[in-house]
Amino acid sequence: MRCKKAVIWLFLLLIVFMMSGCWDTRDINHRVMPVVIGISKDSDQYKVFLQIPHPQQNIIQTKVVVGVGETINEVIDNISADMESSVDLLHVKVIVIDRHLAEEGMKDLISGIMRSRDVSSKALVAICNDDIDQFFESMETKTSPRGTTLLDFFEKNAGWDPQVALTRVWEVYRSIHSYTRDVAIPMLRLGETTLVDHVGSAVIKNGRMVEEINPNETLLFNAFNGESTKGKIEVLNEGSVLILGNTMEHASEVQEGNPFLYSKIKLDVMILETKGDPTQKMIEKGLEKLLTGRLNKMFTKLQNSEADILGLGQFFRKEIPRMDLKDWRSKYYQNLSTDFVVDVDIRNSGNLKNPD
Repeated sequence: MRCKKAVIWLFLLLIVFMMSGCWDTRDINHRVMPVVIGISKDSDQYKVFLQIPHPQQNIIQTKVVVGVGETINEVIDNISADMESSVDLLHVKVIVIDRHLAEEGMKDLISGIMRSRDVSSKALVAICNDDIDQFFESMETKTSPRGTTLLDFFEKNAGWDPQVALTRVWEVYRSIHSYTRDVAIPMLRLGETTLVDHVGSAVIKNGRMVEEINPNETLLFNAFNGESTKGKIEVLNEGSVLILGNTMEHASEVQEGNPFLYSKIKLDVMILETKGDPTQKMIEKGLEKLLTGRLNKMFTKLQNSEADILGLGQFFRKEIPRMDLKDWRSKYYQNLSTDFVVDVDIRNSGNLKNPD
């Protein structure tokens, strides 16, 4: 008898344990999963825009839902309470932040996102260089039927170009707490004939926008961060070339307390067009001069803003004592001497076939 009771109790406990993880789950049909979220701030109030896929007759359209609150979580809770379904942010792929908020500082915002884990740390971050209300209003009215236009803009297999920065939430969070690495975040605005225009990148130092760089300079930022520059067309006096690939070499040392860095960018290119009759050597030298000047100009701008988006401080973490790394931006970075070298190798003179 006792054995039978023990078996019954064991069976009941087993059922309880099996059901314990299912009480708070919601059916997928009762969840809305935004793919893009926009965030602005007015005084102490956050304004949140959610671009939500809305299936309709074999196509997916989108609608934009807006909420206001003192915290992001409060806004999401209020939106969920007013909707027929619960809002699930785990599928957010792109976070668009208002420029004014970026200039004020995003430290609390990014830290809150990482702490709550409601949004994936792999979500891409962008900055709206326009009125963010008009930006999302346009996204609702002009987005393609598939509803993924902004996401495709950053997809490497879709609309991404090598002069567009790809910066994720965890990278912004890391930069806030790093002595030697800052980040660049792509800036977007409403396009005249396209949904969005890429206007460059915001330079983020300690979670705050302190400078901006243009798309050509962003290409160099991507090269320093290991992104491929393949597919970018460069136009120079001698003609135009297509970048086929890129590699980088670095050598660093500290000389009498001052850091020195040698960096070499090697580019493989293909000639697309020529002006007049330049030699391959002239085209190589012309491109090397163009990119070297661009790189030095960008570095001067970054050095003045004390923002190390190229991550140059990473090369000196062994040479500089850890207790002094906190002074990298204000002390060592300001005295950093660099020798940037661009080496161009023409691998193909164009898709032409010489006559026999």
